[in-house]
Amino acid sequence: MHSEAITVEGDLHEAVSVFVKLRPRLFGIAYRVLGSAVEAEDVVQEVWLRWQHTDRTVVVSPAAFLSSATTRLAINVAQSARVRRETYIGPWLPEPIDTSDDPQAGAERAEALELALLLVLEKLPPTERAAYVLREAFDYSYPEIAQILGLSPVNVRKIVSRARKHLTEEQRGSVDTAEHRRLLDAFVTAARHGDVASLEALLTPDAVSLSDGNGMRGAARVPVLGRARVANLSTAYPRFWPTVEVRRVEANGRAGVLLYRDGRASTFMTVAATHRGIHQVMWVFNPGKIAALLRSRADTREATPISV
Repeated sequence: MHSEAITVEGDLHEAVSVFVKLRPRLFGIAYRVLGSAVEAEDVVQEVWLRWQHTDRTVVVSPAAFLSSATTRLAINVAQSARVRRETYIGPWLPEPIDTSDDPQAGAERAEALELALLLVLEKLPPTERAAYVLREAFDYSYPEIAQILGLSPVNVRKIVSRARKHLTEEQRGSVDTAEHRRLLDAFVTAARHGDVASLEALLTPDAVSLSDGNGMRGAARVPVLGRARVANLSTAYPRFWPTVEVRRVEANGRAGVLLYRDGRASTFMTVAATHRGIHQVMWVFNPGKIAALLRSRADTREATPISV
């Protein structure tokens, strides 16, 4: 009886060890499919519960089993999340996550991690989204993805190709991280000084500003389109910038800023840009999403203040 107890305890210890090692990958898959750190954490927790109650002696590859369970569960959650987001007030943006400690967020490559790309991924059906994520970010083979999704390898190739084409058309070729940081810093400096002319010089003619507040007062409930309108909205100089402290953070593999009011983080902001300039400004006001970002920063260094 005693030896059986030791065996069970040892088996559970190994199960925990395997799961902890794979956890960053599982979170990375779920987060990219869902665009929500909170929902991704829920998926990973559910997979852990299933892993505990699985007959692990018959599992040939724990990595394949856990990745498959995570992907399928994330697809199910994404399908129900799409219905919930139809009632969301104003633009919906993915939840930003801190990536200063894990620039790839658990992946082989950092693909499908930037907020702007995650936002485009939302336009794809969940299964197509998952196939793209598994192939491009985690380097799974087409047969492996086919097994996870219950499709043929030929079908998976078509799905990934279609998704890649769709995303390439939308993305327009992002600038590198150094140029992105330079553009973001220049944008924040101009906005804080109410320098509309400098802001317009940074923006593309078709620039858009998206504010995620789920109905919060002060958050625009529709996308703001056009260089002049985005520049004017972003200054709001007498009312907004003098009351906040700006701290630089790294989120989703890119530079971003957290805006603090009265010592509390209230807003996250970042931009998307190409060689033509900044074409998308993203503001996250939703307190739940700010809280999720702060939680993801819990074990990392403090945000860096930006001086003017």
